[in-house]
Amino acid sequence: MRYILAIDQGTTSSRAILFDDKLSPVASAQEEFAQHYPRSGWVEHDPLDIWGSVASTSRAVLERAGIGVEDIAGIGITNQRETTLIWDRSTGKPLGNAIVWQDRRTSDICHTLKDQGHEPTVTAQTGLLLDPYFSATKVKWLLDQHDGARDAAKAGDLLFGTVDCYLIWKLTGGRVHATDATNAARTMLYDITKGAWSQELCDLFDVPMQMLPEVRDCNADFGMTRADLFGREIPILGVAGDQQAATIGQACLSPGMMKSTYGTGCFALMNTGDRLVASRNRMLGTIAYQFDGKTTYALEGSIFVAGAVVQWLRDGLKMIREAGETQALADRADEAQGVVMVPAFTGLGAPYWNADCRGAIFGLTRGTGPAELARAALESVGFQTRDLLDAMRDDWGAEGAQTVLRVDGGMTASDWAMQFLADILGAPVDRPEVLETTAKGVAWLAGWQAGIMPGPEEFASAWAKERTFEPQMDPALRDQKYAAWKRAVAAAQAF
Repeated sequence: MRYILAIDQGTTSSRAILFDDKLSPVASAQEEFAQHYPRSGWVEHDPLDIWGSVASTSRAVLERAGIGVEDIAGIGITNQRETTLIWDRSTGKPLGNAIVWQDRRTSDICHTLKDQGHEPTVTAQTGLLLDPYFSATKVKWLLDQHDGARDAAKAGDLLFGTVDCYLIWKLTGGRVHATDATNAARTMLYDITKGAWSQELCDLFDVPMQMLPEVRDCNADFGMTRADLFGREIPILGVAGDQQAATIGQACLSPGMMKSTYGTGCFALMNTGDRLVASRNRMLGTIAYQFDGKTTYALEGSIFVAGAVVQWLRDGLKMIREAGETQALADRADEAQGVVMVPAFTGLGAPYWNADCRGAIFGLTRGTGPAELARAALESVGFQTRDLLDAMRDDWGAEGAQTVLRVDGGMTASDWAMQFLADILGAPVDRPEVLETTAKGVAWLAGWQAGIMPGPEEFASAWAKERTFEPQMDPALRDQKYAAWKRAVAAAQAF
């Protein structure tokens, strides 16, 4: 039997999961690392924390499984997207902390470029909107903050990469500076219609092209790891950004299929095949995956705060000790209070794209307590998901979109949250047998490339669900609750 080591580098933790050649998880290891908030709206990671947690969990999972390194056929990498790192080519020393995808420090840069009329050009080439979420303005900001950095980048002495790129560079001992098409598509520097870095966009953001990585397919050879890391060299054979990896892991490989992943944020993708759809509803166009030189596109909607709202209840309000307590609290809540929470802690994502909006809670009474806040927090995720799916179906054409939503991520373990999601969508929600779909996606990519796993059609046919949540809410109540959500969002943005 051969195995695949899947590295899942997320926003708050790094995980390593070992899959066998039947794509069953054998063992896993996870390690949280520090979040840094130097100013309001700023979010940073120490690159050495990212690397250290990946290295230690990768070693730990092999030890726990009792698997010899000679049985590892390859490595797949999936990662938090848009998070931006710059490091020295010779020494590997980072140019400061990584700027995380949630970070809003470059809002003024985006506003200026919008006012100058550049957004249509950016959207036409990248499918993206001018927003601090993406990497380009983060790169510009980092280079602007360090004297001589831009000249060093032009000379090829400084390298830029998203987290996958940085990990590949570290794993290969600096021999490979490469990324995959899905991560490149999130930088706002990559022309997804031409499949190449854009000189025009690099000039717009003042980013030297010399610092950009080579772009490869999701299933490709990304080099061999250093022999000293695991005892021998292991090939890196699959890479995809976390949301695209989840799309692959959910086997959404046909146009019209949709998935939604619930982690720190929530990200919904709809496969649009070989057609890049121009959204009328401020959805993003992006690359779903690229196999053997062929690009498949997607519509994407991004929610900045999903599971993070439960973390806030735990860490900010100290209302719960564990995330799982929210389900029991929500069950006890007085629904008649109608409390609505808009968790815009770092602004609102799609379809609003309001970087300056902040969170708000509406409908508070003297009777409001932890149960009502927990319910409102979980409901906010369902409301935001409906915002996304309504917009994507309108862009794609309702007749072409499948009605069932496939879900994954830590929050999907809550039956309460998933039932409310089905209720507010008025559509079935399928939860898969293997919830670790992000890691599964890149494990399959690496296994396919290694020749030990089947191709896309057989892989898709083997996808299995654990449960379907059918909508049970009265349509009139559904409309009433969603209308209250829309009023709350409008009020939060008007504050």
